Amino acid sequence: MTSDPPLPILTLRTLDPDPLVVFQDWMETARQRSLMEYPNAMVLATVDGDGFPDARIVLLKDVDERGFVFYTNRESAKGEALARTGMAGLSFYWDHLGRQVRVRGLVETVPDDESDAYFRSRPRGSQIGAWASEQSRVLDDRGTLEARAASLEEKYRDRPVPRPDHWGGYVVRPRAIEFWQARDCRLHDRFLYRKGPSGWSVVRLNP
Repeated sequence: MTSDPPLPILTLRTLDPDPLVVFQDWMETARQRSLMEYPNAMVLATVDGDGFPDARIVLLKDVDERGFVFYTNRESAKGEALARTGMAGLSFYWDHLGRQVRVRGLVETVPDDESDAYFRSRPRGSQIGAWASEQSRVLDDRGTLEARAASLEEKYRDRPVPRPDHWGGYVVRPRAIEFWQARDCRLHDRFLYRKGPSGWSVVRLNP
């Protein structure tokens, strides 16, 4: 059994000028070499109406020239926070690789046709769940949730499940992306990309 080759050393000279290209390369490496079941898991950080930070794990579903795309209930606590501030932070960590990525950016909803297409690709049980769960709201007992799901299964028994109006995608359009790679003696490599009027710039940070 052969071991994976060592990761390349990061330098300003070898980093791609576009951080989204770097991220896509890192994500592909994570998919191929990470021991995680969900290498696309990321921490989504928001700020609530009282100014408290909040964070939870969600799954990245796409990354393209716009930024980072994920899907959720827009009436949930995170959906309300995203609507209120229009900003979010993301964090990825692949322990097996010794790599971390941090993202800060502005948030927009994705077009309805894009949300529709992704919703159709989900397992039917997850489609029913999107209707059944009043996400982040108080639930008196699990039986209520299961009864709601059973009723929806019957309602849509012989037809496709439509996407709920309150469920859809977001894209985080990055303003800053930081790449961190572990090195010996905690002398890690850190590079910060910032987006300005003329495009991306990148600097090395102290670990």
